[in-house]
Amino acid sequence: MTNTLYDQDFNQWRETTIQQIREGQFNQVDWEHLLQELEDLGRSEKRAFISNLMVLITHLLKLKIQADAPDTMKGSWYDSAAEHRTRVKKDLAENPSYKNYLPEAVNEAYKDARKLAIKQSKLAKLGVRKPAESEYPTECPFSLEQILDDDYYGDR
Repeated sequence: MTNTLYDQDFNQWRETTIQQIREGQFNQVDWEHLLQELEDLGRSEKRAFISNLMVLITHLLKLKIQADAPDTMKGSWYDSAAEHRTRVKKDLAENPSYKNYLPEAVNEAYKDARKLAIKQSKLAKLGVRKPAESEYPTECPFSLEQILDDDYYGDR
């Protein structure tokens, strides 16, 4: 195994790579690791996008299914939905190509959002109704327009 700058000091490797590219020293660039990092960056950004969708949909689901929950509980769900909706919309603005991927991303996020909403509802306390798992639709009940609508919260 070779012990490259990439392996020894990632930050120094990154700074060196940037400098090499800026100075046109393309034959000195560690292309293999640079391409690997670019691929990983793309995967990481997509995972973050799906994660924000999942949290948004989780809270929309809870607001829809547990509309009878106390306002004190629902308040944090509204806040979280608004925050994650903003993140999703920012990602879409910065990465317009995500719009083509959005239906697939929602389907992927919904599976985990449903599981999380069910799990969290089972932990409800203080006499709050614990919905049956069957109350949570197996398919996402929200349209793309609803998910992205700043004024939609599933319970209204």
